[in-house]
Formats: sequence, C-alpha cells, structure tokens
Amino acid sequence: MNYVSPKKHLGQHFLRDENIAKKIAGSLSRKSDYKTVIEVGPGTGVLTKYLLNEKAFETFVVEVDRESVAFLKKNYPALNGRIIEKDFLDFETSWLPVNVNHLPFAVIGNFPYNISSQILFKVLEYRNQAPEVVGMFQKEVAERIASPAGNKTYGILSVLMQAFYKIEYLFTVHENVFHPPPKVKSAVIRLTRNKINKLECDEGLFFQVVKTGFNQRRKMLRNALGTKFNVQNLQSELLSKRAEQLTVNDFVELTKMVLDIHPQP
Repeated sequence: MNYVSPKKHLGQHFLRDENIAKKIAGSLSRKSDYKTVIEVGPGTGVLTKYLLNEKAFETFVVEVDRESVAFLKKNYPALNGRIIEKDFLDFETSWLPVNVNHLPFAVIGNFPYNISSQILFKVLEYRNQAPEVVGMFQKEVAERIASPAGNKTYGILSVLMQAFYKIEYLFTVHENVFHPPPKVKSAVIRLTRNKINKLECDEGLFFQVVKTGFNQRRKMLRNALGTKFNVQNLQSELLSKRAEQLTVNDFVELTKMVLDIHPQP
C-alpha cells in the first residue's frame, strides 16, 4: 500500500512537512525517566520516522485506522510488533509489552482535533506514569490549555491539565502543511509533569467543582456552583469571582470548602 485516504470521521489531516515533523519529534525532552514513547494516530508515519531514529527510547504507535496500519506495516518494518491497532481513548497499559507496561512513557502525536481534549483526559488517568506529552492541537485549543488564569480562553481543560502539568506553547503550524488542510491553524504544545502527586483536596470533587464553575462561566461562582452545591452560606471572596479568575490553587481551596458541606462517600 502506497497511499492512505484521509478519513473525515477520524479527523485525519496528514502532516506533509518533514521539517515540522522533525521539529515535533525534537520537542521531546528525552529525559531519562522514560524509555517508551507512544505516538497517537501516526497515520502515514511522517512523524514516526523521526521517532524511530531516536535511540534514547522505544516507540510504539496506536492507530485505529486499518488502512493506516497496513501502510505502516509495509513502509516501516522497524515498527514490527510495536503497532497497537486500537483506539487510544480506550488505552490501557496492558497493551504494552509486559517488560515496559509498568514503566513511565511519553505521549506524542498530531492529534485528531475532534478528540484532542479526550486524549488529554485519557492522559490524566495515567498522569503518574506519563511525565511528558508533546502534541499538535487546533491552535485555539492549544492556547486554551496553556492559558493562565484571568484569560478569556482559560477553561476546564486549562485548570485540569495545569493542576498536574507545566504547559509550554511551542510553535504555531500553518494549515497548508496538511493533507487535507484544516480550516484552522494548529499549534504544538509540551506538557511536563509537575511534582504534585496528589491534590490537597478530594480530586473527584475538584473535577466536579471546576466543571460546574465553568459551565456558567459568566456568573459569579456563588451562583454558578449553586446549581449543584449548597454554597450560598459560605463566606469566601473566591465565590465572588468568576471561574476564569481562579488559579488551580484557588480551585483546590474552594473544593475544600465545598467538601465541608458536601462530604464525599
């Protein structure tokens, strides 16, 4: 097989620019705390070839598209035994060989835009095993993830990812380097695991508070959270702010207050 047709339902936009692919691969820090890299959605392997050149780690690819898998098997024999024909959103470490499935791994990819946020939520499940992520996103999404508190683009994904990762916006990518070209610009960001192993609050409740707060982001948190939590009698200046004004630490403090009136089972 010498050609793979991009599939709209899979959100496939194949990168054609070799220099951009090389730059993305070069954005991995090559830290010694991981020896395994998982590429999500390799497609025709333009990024894969540069990852395979690296001797510092072993690359595995996760690809759900059968046509892409056939292409990779034919054109990248070095991937023999390292192609996982599954959907990354269902990822489990048991997919990896027994000798590495308990070890740290990095995640990289030109992520399909229609599931890029879901890919990061999956990474969050394995945050204590995934010290680094390098990914191509729709530019608007990349900016949102990296956005600091107080910015209009700051949202749920910003808080949840920044709670556990340092986010770096690396570079912008023009739409004409893809086939087919998307209708928006793209951007590459790097997420590096911070030193917070566990939040100083109930993490499940933290996620609920963040999501509820941003669901009505134009309202003060006292009113936004009031749709789910009985916060009306709580005395805190945090409740007089909007969700986009709170830092990760502010949300942790707010979660502690909510926990006092809504004990978790």
